[in-house]
Amino acid sequence: MATTRTAHTEWEGNLLEGNGLVTLDSSGIGEYPVSWPSRAEAANGKTSPEELIAAAHSACFSMALSHGLAGAGTPPTKLSTKADVTFQPGTGITGIHLTVTGEVPGLDEAGFVKAAEDAKANCPVSQALTGTTITLSAALA
Repeated sequence: MATTRTAHTEWEGNLLEGNGLVTLDSSGIGEYPVSWPSRAEAANGKTSPEELIAAAHSACFSMALSHGLAGAGTPPTKLSTKADVTFQPGTGITGIHLTVTGEVPGLDEAGFVKAAEDAKANCPVSQALTGTTITLSAALA
Protein backbone atom coordinates (compact mmCIF):
# COMPACT_ATOMS: atom_id res chain seq x y z
CA MET A 1 0.00 0.00 0.00
CA ALA A 2 1.41 3.40 -0.96
CA THR A 3 1.74 6.17 1.58
CA THR A 4 1.91 9.91 1.08
CA ARG A 5 3.63 12.23 3.52
CA THR A 6 2.96 15.96 3.49
CA ALA A 7 4.76 19.11 4.55
CA HIS A 8 4.03 22.69 3.61
CA THR A 9 5.78 26.04 3.72
CA GLU A 10 4.33 29.49 4.27
CA TRP A 11 6.71 32.09 2.76
CA GLU A 12 6.58 35.86 3.16
CA GLY A 13 8.62 38.40 1.21
CA ASN A 14 11.23 38.12 -1.48
CA LEU A 15 13.96 35.49 -1.62
CA LEU A 16 16.80 37.44 -0.07
CA GLU A 17 14.93 39.24 2.71
CA GLY A 18 11.89 37.02 3.23
CA ASN A 19 11.41 34.06 5.48
CA GLY A 20 9.23 31.00 5.78
CA LEU A 21 7.96 28.34 8.10
CA VAL A 22 8.07 24.67 7.09
CA THR A 23 5.43 22.53 8.80
CA LEU A 24 5.64 18.74 8.91
CA ASP A 25 1.95 18.00 8.41
CA SER A 26 1.84 14.20 8.34
CA SER A 27 3.61 13.69 11.64
CA GLY A 28 2.62 16.96 13.26
CA ILE A 29 5.98 17.03 15.03
CA GLY A 30 7.05 20.53 14.26
CA GLU A 31 7.40 23.79 12.44
CA TYR A 32 10.81 24.95 11.29
CA PRO A 33 11.83 28.46 10.19
CA VAL A 34 13.69 28.87 6.87
CA SER A 35 15.32 31.81 5.10
CA TRP A 36 17.81 32.49 2.33
CA PRO A 37 20.60 33.44 4.76
CA SER A 38 20.04 30.18 6.69
CA ARG A 39 20.37 28.33 3.39
CA ALA A 40 23.28 30.15 1.76
CA GLU A 41 25.24 31.35 4.81
CA ALA A 42 25.00 30.29 8.48
CA ALA A 43 22.03 28.32 9.83
CA ASN A 44 21.48 30.66 12.81
CA GLY A 45 18.76 28.47 14.32
CA LYS A 46 16.87 27.96 11.06
CA THR A 47 16.76 25.01 8.69
CA SER A 48 17.13 24.73 4.91
CA PRO A 49 15.86 22.44 2.17
CA GLU A 50 19.31 20.83 2.14
CA GLU A 51 19.20 20.03 5.86
CA LEU A 52 15.77 18.47 5.41
CA ILE A 53 17.11 16.40 2.49
CA ALA A 54 20.06 15.33 4.67
CA ALA A 55 17.66 14.20 7.40
CA ALA A 56 15.54 12.24 4.94
CA HIS A 57 18.56 10.66 3.25
CA SER A 58 20.33 9.61 6.45
CA ALA A 59 17.13 8.00 7.77
CA CYS A 60 16.26 6.23 4.51
CA PHE A 61 19.82 4.97 3.98
CA SER A 62 19.98 3.63 7.56
CA MET A 63 16.70 1.78 7.09
CA ALA A 64 17.82 0.30 3.76
CA LEU A 65 21.18 -0.78 5.15
CA SER A 66 19.60 -2.32 8.25
CA HIS A 67 17.15 -4.24 6.07
CA GLY A 68 19.86 -5.47 3.71
CA LEU A 69 22.13 -6.58 6.53
CA ALA A 70 19.30 -8.42 8.31
CA GLY A 71 18.27 -10.09 5.05
CA ALA A 72 21.84 -11.35 4.64
CA GLY A 73 21.76 -12.89 8.12
CA THR A 74 23.91 -10.23 9.81
CA PRO A 75 21.53 -7.78 11.46
CA PRO A 76 23.23 -4.65 12.79
CA THR A 77 23.41 -3.83 16.47
CA LYS A 78 23.81 -0.14 15.63
CA LEU A 79 24.19 2.11 12.58
CA SER A 80 25.19 5.77 12.72
CA THR A 81 24.66 7.66 9.47
CA LYS A 82 25.44 11.27 8.61
CA ALA A 83 24.43 12.92 5.34
CA ASP A 84 26.21 16.08 4.19
CA VAL A 85 24.28 17.91 1.46
CA THR A 86 26.33 20.63 -0.24
CA PHE A 87 24.53 23.68 -1.66
CA GLN A 88 26.25 26.23 -3.90
CA PRO A 89 24.22 29.43 -4.40
CA GLY A 90 23.68 30.00 -8.10
CA THR A 91 24.36 26.34 -8.89
CA GLY A 92 22.23 24.27 -6.52
CA ILE A 93 22.92 21.03 -4.72
CA THR A 94 26.35 19.87 -5.85
CA GLY A 95 26.63 16.62 -3.93
CA ILE A 96 25.68 14.43 -1.02
CA HIS A 97 28.15 12.50 1.09
CA LEU A 98 26.95 9.69 3.33
CA THR A 99 29.12 8.55 6.22
CA VAL A 100 28.10 5.41 8.08
CA THR A 101 29.65 3.42 10.90
CA GLY A 102 28.13 0.20 12.05
CA GLU A 103 28.26 -2.46 14.68
CA VAL A 104 27.47 -5.68 12.85
CA PRO A 105 28.42 -8.92 14.60
CA GLY A 106 29.72 -11.57 12.24
CA LEU A 107 30.48 -9.22 9.33
CA ASP A 108 33.89 -8.06 8.13
CA GLU A 109 34.75 -4.59 6.82
CA ALA A 110 34.51 -5.59 3.14
CA GLY A 111 31.07 -7.09 3.66
CA PHE A 112 29.89 -3.98 5.46
CA VAL A 113 31.17 -1.67 2.73
CA LYS A 114 29.46 -3.82 0.07
CA ALA A 115 26.16 -3.75 1.97
CA ALA A 116 26.46 0.03 2.43
CA GLU A 117 27.10 0.56 -1.29
CA ASP A 118 24.02 -1.53 -2.08
CA ALA A 119 21.90 0.50 0.36
CA LYS A 120 23.21 3.75 -1.17
CA ALA A 121 22.16 2.60 -4.63
CA ASN A 122 18.78 1.23 -3.60
CA CYS A 123 17.32 3.38 -0.83
CA PRO A 124 14.29 5.27 -2.18
CA VAL A 125 15.75 8.69 -1.31
CA SER A 126 18.99 7.91 -3.16
CA GLN A 127 16.91 6.82 -6.13
CA ALA A 128 14.88 10.05 -5.99
CA LEU A 129 18.13 12.05 -5.98
CA THR A 130 19.80 10.35 -8.95
CA GLY A 131 20.58 13.70 -10.56
CA THR A 132 23.00 14.41 -7.71
CA THR A 133 26.41 12.85 -7.09
CA ILE A 134 26.17 10.70 -3.96
CA THR A 135 29.37 9.46 -2.33
CA LEU A 136 29.85 7.12 0.62
CA SER A 137 32.29 6.36 3.42
CA ALA A 138 31.50 3.20 5.36
CA ALA A 139 33.35 1.50 8.21
CA LEU A 140 32.69 -0.84 11.07
CA ALA A 141 32.86 0.82 14.47
